[in-house]
Amino acid sequence: MPHRYYDFFAGGGMAGFGLGPGWTCLFANDIDPKKAMSYRANHHGGAEFLLKDVARVTPDELPGAPDLVWASFPCQDLSLAGNGAGLAGKRSGMFRPFWKLMRALHRDGRGPRIIALENVYGAVTSNGGRDFATLAAAFSGLGYRFGAVVVDAVHFLPQSRPRFFMIGVRGDLAIPDAQVAHEPCAMWHPPALIEGCNLLSPTAAARWRWWNLPTPPARNTNLAALIEDEPTGVKWHTRAETRYLLGLMSEHNRRKVEVAKEAGERIVGTIYRRTRADADGAKRQRAEVRFDQVAGCLRTPAGGSSRQTIMVIDGNTVRTRLLSAREAALLMGLPETYVLPERYNDAYKLAGDGVAAPVVRHLAAAIFEPVLERNRPALAA
Repeated sequence: MPHRYYDFFAGGGMAGFGLGPGWTCLFANDIDPKKAMSYRANHHGGAEFLLKDVARVTPDELPGAPDLVWASFPCQDLSLAGNGAGLAGKRSGMFRPFWKLMRALHRDGRGPRIIALENVYGAVTSNGGRDFATLAAAFSGLGYRFGAVVVDAVHFLPQSRPRFFMIGVRGDLAIPDAQVAHEPCAMWHPPALIEGCNLLSPTAAARWRWWNLPTPPARNTNLAALIEDEPTGVKWHTRAETRYLLGLMSEHNRRKVEVAKEAGERIVGTIYRRTRADADGAKRQRAEVRFDQVAGCLRTPAGGSSRQTIMVIDGNTVRTRLLSAREAALLMGLPETYVLPERYNDAYKLAGDGVAAPVVRHLAAAIFEPVLERNRPALAA
């Protein structure tokens, strides 16, 4: 029997691709009409999808009793590049009406067996760790045993994308010993997360668990393998445009390009444009390149500086262009068959707002599925 889940703030339904065929979505929700179209195009019509502000969703619109609730709630106010509003912000504050629905499900006797939250790494440190403590208090208040991990998609995909996951198991369920460690693990529990635990109340601290994730196998793909010679939706820059990008580079970054040219082989790198202060304090736009076969973290295309540029060097030939929408989807672990929006910015935003599918699969295999299998007789009773 498939496991059942809800997908809040679902976007294009990337969490479902990570969970895989052993899971059935009972309910999905988002407020963005364009993302709704993508969800439906990639999830057999998406009959379970409700296009509605989560603050207006009622418990009666939530069918059945889910094994898992997945919620990738908005990150803008928790981001290190955001405005610092945290959970009090208009967008990240959507966690509160979402959690109100979780409380309502418990009152109805339909409390989710597992709840998993996903957000940016900044959720760990936002407002001096107080937002982290607020999330912990929410889980503790409903009696969940819970913990958090920070997982970088780079373990699975050639993209640097650290994300925070807080995972809770309902208090009446057994947690297999293998899923819990006696102490934090450096790979999944960075110092900021360990320090954040100091802000937990005694009750929440007693319910805290160090989730035990296995070390994933070595990644078997790199950035160059995903780059298309003839991309759809973007064009290779003119020589003048490429020279302009090179002109935006500092001496250090230009030297990286020269070293790559001297290698005499095809080398793929990525470029982000950033505002940096010069030695005299004046701010100017800079192009920063990396050739470590890993893309920078995909973001939403709020402006030109948020869109990642590809640089391909083959001997003395240097070509540049924007990352294509299909390449962005591949960097999120989505299949070639995933149907993307026609407009470039819509497709890029969909990818930048999403969750990396292989990370979800790792969490499902390491925590969600073992917990549910351990409790299957009790759940069926």
